[in-house]
Amino acid sequence: MKMKTTRSSSPLGDFIKSRRERLQPSEAGIQPLPGRRRTPGLRREEVSYLANMSVTYYTWLEQGREANPSPEVLLNISHALQLDEDEQKHLFDLAHVDPASAGAVPNSEEPDSGVLQQIVDQLWYPSFITDAGTDVIAWNRAAELIIADFGRMPENERYMLNIIFFKEDYRKRLVNWENFARYSAAVLRASYDRSQDNPLYMERFERLRRESEEFEYYWNLYEIKQKRVTTALFRLPDGQEMEFMLHSAAVIDGDPDLHWCFFVPVPGSGTEERLMSMLEQDQLPQ
Repeated sequence: MKMKTTRSSSPLGDFIKSRRERLQPSEAGIQPLPGRRRTPGLRREEVSYLANMSVTYYTWLEQGREANPSPEVLLNISHALQLDEDEQKHLFDLAHVDPASAGAVPNSEEPDSGVLQQIVDQLWYPSFITDAGTDVIAWNRAAELIIADFGRMPENERYMLNIIFFKEDYRKRLVNWENFARYSAAVLRASYDRSQDNPLYMERFERLRRESEEFEYYWNLYEIKQKRVTTALFRLPDGQEMEFMLHSAAVIDGDPDLHWCFFVPVPGSGTEERLMSMLEQDQLPQ
């Protein structure tokens, strides 16, 4: 006897089915279709009506027979099923689609700078946190002593692309500035296409191309680098050299625009001992 097989669904199909079944017609603002309702929540026909698509196409999505819905289709389904911000992101993640491509509104909450400051203050290694525009929004004392005096910079100049390419003091401190600047341009290349809808980011990018010959040269090499561990060798005004491995962590509190950078002393370089001594001296009464 030949067994009847049923088409399996998909994670995306299972998800939208679960959301369809929890939403009542009255909550969706529509009159229920006539006939006995055999399942809880909305029928597929009702969702397809609310999402402005054919019931056949919507059914295929639930059954896993359509694997590549467009951003617009996903956004329409999100609105029809009244998904909240987290659920909408999950829907797009299941479809491997960037929500920004459909004009989905990202989380508009500002990061809690006070909490971020508490985070970096817990680490005595030089550490800072940047946002989408590479603005340094939290930093610790070690970062001020070793990397740059962020606190003395005007807020509109306190972003890493500006510091790397336009701050002469930073360039003098960073012995391997050329390699680091080239790496930074390659990292920017990797994220550039995702940042073109950010006016501030693009304004700063155009300034780099207009006013920095070095950046223009590195940019035209068309190198691509993802953020990875890299080395930074600093020579301080008193002649001390400190060598660090630069690590970074992305997505703080679910915000993909926040990046935490921390500089770990290279073992055997004497950096850790010199850093501890510098911080101890900094704590002494002046």
